[in-house]
Parts: sequence; structure tokens; C-alpha cells
Amino acid sequence: MTSFAGRSVCVVGASGGLGTPISRRLAAAGARLTLCGRDASRLESVVPGAAIVAADLAEPGTPEIIVQASLAAHGGLDGVVYAAGVVAFGPASELPDQVLTQLFTINTLAPMRLLRAAAPALAHAAEEGREPFVVHLSAVVAEQPMAGMAAYAATKAALTAFDHAAARELRRSKVRLIDVRPPHTETGLANRPVFGSAPALPPGLEPDHVAARILAAVTEGERDLASEDFGPHL
Repeated sequence: MTSFAGRSVCVVGASGGLGTPISRRLAAAGARLTLCGRDASRLESVVPGAAIVAADLAEPGTPEIIVQASLAAHGGLDGVVYAAGVVAFGPASELPDQVLTQLFTINTLAPMRLLRAAAPALAHAAEEGREPFVVHLSAVVAEQPMAGMAAYAATKAALTAFDHAAARELRRSKVRLIDVRPPHTETGLANRPVFGSAPALPPGLEPDHVAARILAAVTEGERDLASEDFGPHL
């Protein structure tokens, strides 16, 4: 069983609908946090006293900045949770190039780049016996793509495919990568699309319930968290 007490964990998208409850649960469990997002004032309100990195994930050099900030604040890096994301709605034939680029940059390329940047520090944590982990927030649409969300679903499916292959590679260095695909969750993301308008969606899961299940997967040594693993939902 993995314990969070005293461990250095970086949460990206920490001020978001899932990032906030994940961060607060980690803090309550004794983790030393580095919280990342675009708005420093919002990050400071998530877990007072945590290390803060306000940066744009669309910039290629941001992952290195995040890792270095974690190392500087806590002397190491034991875990990474990527909970940032953007969504777009509408027919695939109508999405502009800039929307496609933004979706893939934030939802797919940024977590891939962050994993690459964090890998050496995580491998070092493994050498010291600290059971390092990475959590990537994919989505149920990686399993069940929906009309009107083709591009968003593609970004999540691409991340899930990457995770399943990269997880096997990382086992050599004893770093655990968990791909997480929660059902629709009431994070408010659907109300802030970068394009289009959300269709009528059924009630989603409570973010704190999803956060608790994700962290339980980390502590219990799970290696994949599918939508069905969150229990019955409407």
C-alpha cells in the first residue's frame, strides 16, 4: 500500500473541478504539494502553503518548469497527477484548426511532455524505495466516444493509448502510470467549452467521490481505472 504522508506530489490543473478535491485530499493525507495552473490566486486558495506554479501548459517548456519547481520546493518528486483539460462540442466537420490544436495540446501533448520531464526524478524516487506514481485523467469518452465530441474523445483516446504503452515501459524503472477514465463528473468543465455548447447530459458523479476513488487506486496499487470502476452512476 502506498502512503502519501511526507511525499512530494505535483497536481497539474489543481484549481479545477477534479484537481481541487484531489489536492485537498492529498494534503489531508500528509503529502507535500506543488500545485500548477494558470491563475496563482486560485491555486493559493486550494491548499494554503503549498508550492505554486502559475504557467501555461500550452508552452513546450512548462513541464520542465513544473518539475524543477517540485524539486526545489520538496527536494524530490514522488507523484504526478495531471488533472488539467479543455473540452469542445460540435460536429467534427465544424471544429476550427485552432480548437483542434488547443484540445490536443492540453489534453494529450501536455501530459505526455510532463511525463517525459518528470521521468528521471520519478525513477530516482523509485531507486530510493518511494513507490512513485503518475495519474493521467482521461475520460469515459476514450471508451465510449460520443457524437458531437469527436475531437475531445480523440484526445482522450490518444492519451489512454499512450498511457497503456508507456505504463509497460515505466515498469522497468518501477514507476506506476495509472490511466483514469471516470464517467461524466460535475466539474463544470462542460460549461466552459473552448468551442460549441454542451448537449444535454445526465447528472454526473460528485467530484469528491471521483477524487477519493482515484487516490484509493494509487494507495492500493491499481494500474488502470476504467469508467466501470467508479461504481454505478446515472
